[in-house]
Amino acid sequence: MWFDPKCPWAWIASRWLLEVERVRDVRVRFHVMSLAMLNDGRADLEEWYREWLKDAWGPVRVAVAAERKCGNEALRDLYTALGTRIHLDREPLGRELYAAALAEAGLPVELADAAGSTEHDEALRLSHHAGLDPVGEDLGTPTIHVPGPDGRTIAFFGPVVSPVPRGEAAGRLWDGVLLTAGTEGFSELKRARTRPAVS
Repeated sequence: MWFDPKCPWAWIASRWLLEVERVRDVRVRFHVMSLAMLNDGRADLEEWYREWLKDAWGPVRVAVAAERKCGNEALRDLYTALGTRIHLDREPLGRELYAAALAEAGLPVELADAAGSTEHDEALRLSHHAGLDPVGEDLGTPTIHVPGPDGRTIAFFGPVVSPVPRGEAAGRLWDGVLLTAGTEGFSELKRARTRPAVS
């Protein structure tokens, strides 16, 4: 799964996938993408979204720095620590939040300094494109890649769901998503959002 730590829909999808791990033979690997990078330079953004993106670089840069220093597996606990503070505790983004999340995940606290640095932006760009390029244009996070029945990767955006499905409901959604996304030529299934992002 490719995530931006600030995205509430990615957060919900990540908690769903961790539920899926409990009821299906699945192991989730997390990767970083960036909504700020995705929307950089776009003139057609609504003003509220442009404002929302202003501090979105920090958390993705911290996540990528942690992955580069400590390996991909470090993202699992770091994303949980970041997401809990951002989406559940509603803490303001900043060095204090990043340092606390890194400490909780057992990672070097000095990686919080990466939030204000472009040092890892090339690694972020590569991770971002690895996740989104197979899905297509104008899509974001959550993005998920799974092996298809023939071994080829099936990549898709979503699901966007709220609240988090739990237990066997999470498993049934997983089964349905795989069946739908694995159908040759299938590209879209959508309806209006009727609920806010709630974990």
